[in-house]
Amino acid sequence: MLLSELAGLIGLKMAGNDKEISGVNTLELAGPSELSFLANAKYESALKVTKAAAVVLEEKYADQVESALISENPYMDLAKAMHVFSRPQGCLEGIHELAFIHPEAEVDDTATVYPFVFIGKGAKIGPNCKVFAGSYIGENVVLGPGCVIYPNCSIMAGTVVGAGVIIQPGAVIGADGFGYAQVSGKHMKIPQIGSVELQDQVEIGANACVDRAALDVTRIGSGSKLDNLVQIAHNVTTGDDCLIISQSGVAGSTKLGKGVVLAAQAGLVDNIKVGDGAIIGAQAGVTNDVAAGFIGAGSPLLEKGNFLRSSIYHRKLPDMAKKMSALEKRIKALEAELSKED
Repeated sequence: MLLSELAGLIGLKMAGNDKEISGVNTLELAGPSELSFLANAKYESALKVTKAAAVVLEEKYADQVESALISENPYMDLAKAMHVFSRPQGCLEGIHELAFIHPEAEVDDTATVYPFVFIGKGAKIGPNCKVFAGSYIGENVVLGPGCVIYPNCSIMAGTVVGAGVIIQPGAVIGADGFGYAQVSGKHMKIPQIGSVELQDQVEIGANACVDRAALDVTRIGSGSKLDNLVQIAHNVTTGDDCLIISQSGVAGSTKLGKGVVLAAQAGLVDNIKVGDGAIIGAQAGVTNDVAAGFIGAGSPLLEKGNFLRSSIYHRKLPDMAKKMSALEKRIKALEAELSKED
C-alpha cells in the first residue's frame, strides 16, 4: 500500500515522498517499508537514525524525516494505521460440523462457529460473530452483531452481549457470584439467579471473570475495557468507557461511574460508589466512596498529592527511626542528669 493511500484511509496529510508501506513498527526496529511514529518528544533523537519508510508525527518534526504523516495525535493515528495492517485471528468461515448447536438455538448465516463449540438451547448468535474452538455458549445467551469470542471462553446462561464485543481466551462471563449465608458455622450457597450484560464495544481480557448477579444484573458499560485476570463480582455495574487493568478486583454491588480507571491490582470493597472520571492507582485499597474526578493511590486510598508526600516520608522511615532512637537516648541521659541534680 502506498503511503498516500494510507493517508487517505486514516485521514492524515502526507509530507515528503510517497513510498510503499507494508506494516508498522517502532522507530528503533522499523524497516525501510514500515511506518513508525513519534508520540513522545524524548524520542526525537531517534528520527535521525530510524530506517522507517515514514513516520506519523506532529508537523513541527516533519522536516527531520524524508516522509511523514502529519498528525495532532500520533499515538491515536498510529492505532488507526495498525487497524489497516492487522490480520484477524482464525482461518475458518461458516459453521463447522464438529460444533454442537442446539436445535432451538439461532445462529446467523454470516456467523463463524469453530469446532468443539457448544451453543445451548435458546441462544442467539448475531450477524458476523466469530466463536472460536472450545467455547461454551449457554442457554438463552444473546451475542450481538460482530462479537468475537476467542477460544475456551465460557458464557453462562442468560448473558446478554452487545454489538462488537471482544472476549479474549479463557474468560468466564456469568459464573455464579460468590454468595453464601452463615448457618450454624457452615456456608450455605445462595443461588445466583441474576444475569450479566456486556454493552456494545466492551472488551474482556484473557482469564477475566464477570460474575452473574445474585438478583438483577451485573453490567459492564459500553466501551469499557477489562484487562487480563480482572475479577468483577456479582451485581457490580460500570459506566461507559471504564478501564480496569490487570488483576484488579471489584467486590459485589459496587458501582463505577463513566470513564473510571482502575490501575493494576486495585481492590475495591463491596457496596461503594466511584464517581465519573476517577482514577485509582495501582495496588490501591478502596474502602469508601470515591468522588467524581478523584485521582489517588495507596492502601488505604489517599488523594494523589497526599499519597506522593507520604511515599517520600515512607522512604525516609529507616533514617527517621535511627534519629528517633538517638533522640530517645539523649532524653533518657538528660533525665538521668536532672534526677541526679534533684
